[in-house]
Amino acid sequence: MKVSLIQMNSVSDKQANLAQARALIEEAVRDERPDWICLPEVWDFIGGNRRSKMEAAEEIPGGPAYTLMQELAKTHRVFIHAGSILEKIPGDDERIHNTTVAFDRDGKEVARYRKIHMFDITAPDGTAYRESAAFKPGDAIATYDCEGVTVGCAICYDLRFPYLFGALVDKGAQLIALPSAFTMQTGKDHWEVLCRARAIETETYFCAAAQTGAHTAGNETRHTYGHSLVADPWGHVVAKASDGVGVVSARVDPKRVAKARQMIPVAQHRVKLAE
Repeated sequence: MKVSLIQMNSVSDKQANLAQARALIEEAVRDERPDWICLPEVWDFIGGNRRSKMEAAEEIPGGPAYTLMQELAKTHRVFIHAGSILEKIPGDDERIHNTTVAFDRDGKEVARYRKIHMFDITAPDGTAYRESAAFKPGDAIATYDCEGVTVGCAICYDLRFPYLFGALVDKGAQLIALPSAFTMQTGKDHWEVLCRARAIETETYFCAAAQTGAHTAGNETRHTYGHSLVADPWGHVVAKASDGVGVVSARVDPKRVAKARQMIPVAQHRVKLAE
């Protein structure tokens, strides 16, 4: 099947982000004719402050970002792995979820995944990121069938936790989708090597759609790394986006997954270590 990754420069303006996403998906459909499209992490809203994040979050199903992706999937008869969006949590919780929703060609929701690992780090330049202050982590993995290809779900910082991807392979994943908003500081040193490592370890296609460019968070201007890419089950980068907003596409062949796993049967060789 053919896959297209959407690279966006989202900001703290939800309507502008929805319009940008629509235009890029329609460009991909027109020029690439993909079977499956993936958007980046928090494509609907990034930056701002805690209050603006809460205001931008939506109930799932039924919010504007959810509905737009559902309509585009149905209209263009394409699978859409809708990156991740800000999801309201019912009740009194003062946090939100960072949530992936995937749709089939009929616009039917086929998967929902909430980011598990929270990005609570201090970057090399001293910038502190405390994702857990605003986001509540999920607690379950998710996969879905895309016309014979099993897709596993992960989001951004999840990339650094190999056990998650092993669990997705145990559920049959042949392709991993990783919507992301990697920082410039970490991305330039770690992004590609980690994506390739996860592809090699899992012997899957690794499809990582990323945010690019600048956005404002509070009083700071922050930069995301971009470089959306597709790595094959041997770890080769078979497609990578240029700098800036755009679309990058590649073809996925499940036979190559089977061949890699036949040559190096990692899953069969896994040993449970004594405690």
